[in-house]
Amino acid sequence: MIRDDVVIKDRCYFVIDMKSFFASVECAERGLDPMKAKLVVADETRGNKTVCLAVSTALKKCGVKNRCRLYEIPKNIDFILAPPRMKKYIEYASNIYAIYLKYIDKNDIHVYSIDECFIDASDYLALYKMTAREFAEKLTKEIYDTLHIPSSVGVGTNMYLAKIALDITAKSAPDRLGMLDEAKFIRTLSHHKPLTDFWQISVGTVSRLEKYGITDMAGIRAFDEDLLYKEFGVNAELLIDHAWGRESCEMKDIKSYKTRSRSISMSQILPYNYTYEEAVVVLKEMLQEGCYQLSTLGFSTQTAVVYVGYGDNKGSGSKGSVRFNVVTNLYSLMAQPILDIFSKVVDRKQFVRKIGFSFGALVPEEQEQYDFFSKNVAKQKNVVKSVIKLKDKYGKNAVLKGLDLNEKATQKERNEMIGGHRSGEKSEDVKKR
Repeated sequence: MIRDDVVIKDRCYFVIDMKSFFASVECAERGLDPMKAKLVVADETRGNKTVCLAVSTALKKCGVKNRCRLYEIPKNIDFILAPPRMKKYIEYASNIYAIYLKYIDKNDIHVYSIDECFIDASDYLALYKMTAREFAEKLTKEIYDTLHIPSSVGVGTNMYLAKIALDITAKSAPDRLGMLDEAKFIRTLSHHKPLTDFWQISVGTVSRLEKYGITDMAGIRAFDEDLLYKEFGVNAELLIDHAWGRESCEMKDIKSYKTRSRSISMSQILPYNYTYEEAVVVLKEMLQEGCYQLSTLGFSTQTAVVYVGYGDNKGSGSKGSVRFNVVTNLYSLMAQPILDIFSKVVDRKQFVRKIGFSFGALVPEEQEQYDFFSKNVAKQKNVVKSVIKLKDKYGKNAVLKGLDLNEKATQKERNEMIGGHRSGEKSEDVKKR
């Protein structure tokens, strides 16, 4: 039996993460052991430079890095190549959430990503007469027994420590379960390197700390706090608290949080290098879809930002912003100003490989403002609402524009995807290499 040297006095949090989630789902669907099968989830129709969405644990042990490109996997390794099935992964994630709900109220669960969630287990240990370890093991065992998906768990006396227990401590634990309180955090991780292993510490933050000779959490604790505030501003408070293993945010704070501003953004990596003219076709499609989304959500805007990335990876790409004369969500009034700024910022000597835009400072549609030159607004809005109803009833490809049938267009294909990846409804047969 594993001895726990963590003292839980008040709050107790879990962070549960599914191991190589997409790859584990594909293994489970094939009756394979997710911890032993060598499997990669990648869309090879995008070429051998496509990024692998998931690499199974067994392949990682062979030296294959997560999120590598398909061509980077050594030729001497035999593996199963599974095309993405986003709809299937969402289905599994929903089933996992349903297991949590059998034991925990939804107000004590925060879904952090499709394969990871925070749980406030504080009030359930006494209810189920279990220790923190026993309750965490109960949840992960039921997930594995029911869905055959393995997981790792971080248990902590606050949300930060639970996350660190998952990201660092659990990786070296034979049962993939790590536990931390403030005392154990200071005792065992004060000199852990690199600092980027710690949640919310970026490469940029590490670089700025290194200027002062700080390379670990002990160094942060020992350093002059006034200098840290001078270097990082208000963010120094979070850095200092985390160096001591402290975290004031609780589940109730997350549940009650509301963003001050809203925005909508879209981006896509193109299947190959596009010329400027070809990229314009894709941008028009994306803008139309973005306007549909604004209308569906009942928002309008007066500002937009557009950006591109280039195929040769030179520089940081190009970016431009525009402010419309009106507050609207109509494509007819937004497209040309955005295309004009796109024309100005794009380097036409380079090939475009990534396109994105965002609508910012969203306001309720009722707050729209039009000028004297805006015509047929009501008629256009009725057309948009009719198109949206048809798409909702018969599918996104039920109504297409002539633009969407262009050889370089991507929207028709993207309408069959989820999150920019294949939904799996039309997946090809499994391929083995």
